[in-house]
Amino acid sequence: MNYKVVLISINRLREPYPVYPLSTAYLKPYVEEHIPECSVEILDLNLLSDDELMDRLRVINPHFICVSIRNVDGANSLDRRAFFGGYKSIIDKIKSCSDSPLIIGGAGFSIFPQQFVDELGADYGIEGEGEDALCELLRALIGGKPTDSIQRLTHKGGCRSNICRYIDSPQAQYDPQLVEFYWKQSGMLNIQTKRGCPYNCVYCTYPQIDGRKVRTMDVESVVETIAKAKRDFGANYWFFTDSVFNIDNNFNDRLCNALVERDLDISWGAYFSPSNITEEQMALYKRSGLTHIEFGTESFCDQTLSAYGKKFTFDDVVRVSNLALKHNVYYSHFLILAGYGESSEQLHTTINNSRHLHHTVIFPYVGMRIYPGTELYRCSLDEGLIDESTDMLIPQYYIQDDFDLEQTKILAEATGKAWIFPDSPQNEMMQMLKIKRNKKGPLWEYLRKP
Repeated sequence: MNYKVVLISINRLREPYPVYPLSTAYLKPYVEEHIPECSVEILDLNLLSDDELMDRLRVINPHFICVSIRNVDGANSLDRRAFFGGYKSIIDKIKSCSDSPLIIGGAGFSIFPQQFVDELGADYGIEGEGEDALCELLRALIGGKPTDSIQRLTHKGGCRSNICRYIDSPQAQYDPQLVEFYWKQSGMLNIQTKRGCPYNCVYCTYPQIDGRKVRTMDVESVVETIAKAKRDFGANYWFFTDSVFNIDNNFNDRLCNALVERDLDISWGAYFSPSNITEEQMALYKRSGLTHIEFGTESFCDQTLSAYGKKFTFDDVVRVSNLALKHNVYYSHFLILAGYGESSEQLHTTINNSRHLHHTVIFPYVGMRIYPGTELYRCSLDEGLIDESTDMLIPQYYIQDDFDLEQTKILAEATGKAWIFPDSPQNEMMQMLKIKRNKKGPLWEYLRKP
């Protein structure tokens, strides 16, 4: 018998640009390889209206429905829209046209697993890495076997499994219809080269989504996947969506040497920590196609960096920024202002220290989104900002009481550097420029100042 599995990407967030639903690229080939009696169809709500989704579900009549939830909100204190209500509306429509088992997962789900399962009325939820766990669950449901011991599984009513195993190097497979949309709209495709995050930043959810153990992908598999997508779709700009790219530089050296040897003529970008990079590595990354670095810096003040849980200093920030500049790699810094442990004096230090950075773009966010399971959540409980009954699906932020946004913008402008706040009109300008020029890759390099 052929069991039909529908995999729905429910995300419709398009800022700063729409992102290819990477979970579908890994889950579909993994399920079809490991359970040959299952066929997987992908439905993406960036391409379908609610009514079109319901029509497709009625036609397909799937045996199992899997929904991936990527974001719970925009993590932007200047725009506190929550997405749960929209997700609930869509899930209700899905359930109205199918009584097949409903399984949910994804990065956003993994932060609020029990709450999502219970409040959305799902049958099951899978936290974190989902390929092997989904196959376990589908086999159990097909065979009528118990599901209690399946890894990372959340049931209705408060039963969760803590069993956790990781798989070896899953392979991505890109859907032509999805590539056509995302390549046109965002000008890039995304791929993982590693999973897991070993760091302890006070606000971050990556360790609970991806796990703390760092797992690297097979180099040849990653390179061949990129080569195939370029042959098939012309995709020549890639973003490596690792939590932090430069976690494992031995692996990165092998990966970038393989890209150089294959001579694929691609460009790529990634999230980096502003540390743990030598000049030789920067030169190698550049030869392999690196054009854009997005540094998760968060502050230009050493005291604030320590309070945020960072293990680098502002001297490190300057050093690696200069390395990027020397090797003609565009680089930007993402900051968190008025977060946990930052005083107004330390904020002024960050603003003043930006003068030491040249030809960069600075993207400051205001405050820290408080997520369950983080150190920031525990600190916020201790300080009485929230309590155990606070609904954390409604965005809650840790922002220093004396923070003045307008005064901060004035001080930032006075540095002569390119500070782009979340409500800046330049963000909208970049989107218009991308559409008008059909430019591939990020566009923030056009906003740089000396």
